[in-house]
Amino acid sequence: MTLSKSPKSSPHLKVLIRRTAIQKRVRQVARQITKDFKGQRVHLVGVLKGACIFLSDLAREINLETSLDFIAVSSYGARKESSGQVRVNKDLDSSIAGLNVILVEDILDTGLTVSYLRRILLQRRPKTLKVAALLDKPSRRIIKEIQADYAGFSIPDKFVVGYGLDFAEKYRNLKDVCVLCDPEITATPSEPASKSSRSKL
Repeated sequence: MTLSKSPKSSPHLKVLIRRTAIQKRVRQVARQITKDFKGQRVHLVGVLKGACIFLSDLAREINLETSLDFIAVSSYGARKESSGQVRVNKDLDSSIAGLNVILVEDILDTGLTVSYLRRILLQRRPKTLKVAALLDKPSRRIIKEIQADYAGFSIPDKFVVGYGLDFAEKYRNLKDVCVLCDPEITATPSEPASKSSRSKL
């Protein structure tokens, strides 16, 4: 992928995926889901906060009965780096037993978060469980067997923001997916880059 001029003339942001390409790909993913679950209900589980915009656009393009829920997780451990462990901060509001569940993520990175969520969701006996991710960083994968059933874009190992993805709660509202060229320059002493609210696993 070629980086292009940054939005709003920010020297620290370079567009990686333009909004038009995102919209087109979301429609394609939705069509595939509609085909795979023809005549059935699907239940989308969004991983907060990053997946909220992707989930919203995806749900509106799926031509099936569709219900929504959300779950929030975080990593914890050493002060500057994740321990690789995950905990649930917000659980689902309703049962998923017997439902066709699609776990909707903003980005599939090491696979640790998705592996953990798959494990706890499968314990709740859904009819099926699939994973949809807007972005995929295969070069970062630790758990190799974790893959997205529905993937938007495969991207290089760059720190990306926009379209729901953030750095320290900034940039979520950008319409394009952008590379944040140097996260350290936007960090404050009380908010180091390694402690971004989007510490993805």
